Amino acid sequence: MLVPLAARNRTLGVMTFIASEAHAAYTPADLALAEDLARRAALAVDNALLFTEAHRARAEAESANRAKDEFLATVSHELRTPLNAIVGWSHMLRTRSFDAATTQRALETIERNAKAQAQLVEDILDVSRIITGKLRLEVQPVDLAAVIDAALDSVRPAAEAKEIRLQAVLDPHAGPVSGDTSRLQQVVWNLLSNAVKFTPRGGRIQVRLERADSQVEIIVADTGQGITPGLLPYVFDRFRQGDSTSTRLHGGLGLGLAIVRHLVELHGGTVTAESGGEGQGATFRVRLPLLPLHAGRYDSELVTPGAHAASPLQKAPELTGLKVLVVEDEFDSRTLLQTMIEQFGAEVKVCASSAEAFDAFHEWLPDVLVSDIEMPGEDGYQLIRRIRELAPERGGKTPAVALTAYARADDRMRALAAGYQIHVAKPADPIELAVVIASLTASRRDPSP
Repeated sequence: MLVPLAARNRTLGVMTFIASEAHAAYTPADLALAEDLARRAALAVDNALLFTEAHRARAEAESANRAKDEFLATVSHELRTPLNAIVGWSHMLRTRSFDAATTQRALETIERNAKAQAQLVEDILDVSRIITGKLRLEVQPVDLAAVIDAALDSVRPAAEAKEIRLQAVLDPHAGPVSGDTSRLQQVVWNLLSNAVKFTPRGGRIQVRLERADSQVEIIVADTGQGITPGLLPYVFDRFRQGDSTSTRLHGGLGLGLAIVRHLVELHGGTVTAESGGEGQGATFRVRLPLLPLHAGRYDSELVTPGAHAASPLQKAPELTGLKVLVVEDEFDSRTLLQTMIEQFGAEVKVCASSAEAFDAFHEWLPDVLVSDIEMPGEDGYQLIRRIRELAPERGGKTPAVALTAYARADDRMRALAAGYQIHVAKPADPIELAVVIASLTASRRDPSP
């Protein structure tokens, strides 16, 4: 190690110099003793520094292990909490009869908790992609005002439930940036969700979009509980939470702000946090580089969106007359997919394996294939490759959807390379899946003249 060696060499050098200067006054035995003492002193210094370094490394390792154990305990708690509501209500709906209002509330609770759990999983996967450098952006010009509006629509129900007032002041001259629309919306959504979580009932959250020289600034300010000075430098660290004890008031994994920082930095920007302390609220500023040239297509005045309802769901398409072959090895998922697709009018045949699906494909000649990827024996990649080897009249060009829990960008690319037209990540939204099926079969259903 460099420091102990340097200290030892200095000590040895000084002692040797003293011994050499006093050569005339001392015997060879005295000089040998002095050199031996110098070596011992250097060794003592070396050992002391090594001990200090080892002690520090051990303390850091113990701290890292404690943080890991706390994080794993938090993950377990956060995943089990929505499961408790899902399993509990599902069991009661199956074993008891409720009135329409209670049944509706139970179903809403199940759906809300399932989405919360899916978001937890997605956050963990995002952090994994960030750590391994596999998070990719689909870059295009992005209108940040539209991104902020969409994020506001997502958090508005939670804010209204706590009677929190949302304000948005968007500068139309802020201009577009170059980035990934969905990832930038994730940044704003994370900041707004945090603000809603930590702002008490009756509080206020303000979102501003401003031009700052050659940059665009997104500011999310709240009147919430604020950030203590000791935590403020670490709020963007992974797994860091202000309170990780079992008595904490707010849930979560402590990953949201870390994801925000990495996504903003991937866009060439910066994010900072400000707070006057506990009870003083918090302000987060995201700065992104402005596109050098853009058309002046914006109005001249600031736009202050009013409180409006979330965007309506896209109208469900009609799939009547279509034959859809579903391949899924897990029974519950297979049954769910069949029900989901049949409700839009399609005729659905389900298979539990690739081998079964390949035989059914020959006999039935479906209009669309919807297949899982991970299956025993032969996976979805092998299945689609076998199908693509068939002649067109035998279904070799049949549109195919990869419906899988493998949701990384690499997984999407692998599915497309294998022969699927589109990749849809589980859990699938019924309308989204129906839209995908309808779009893949549009040309054969409505041939152009």
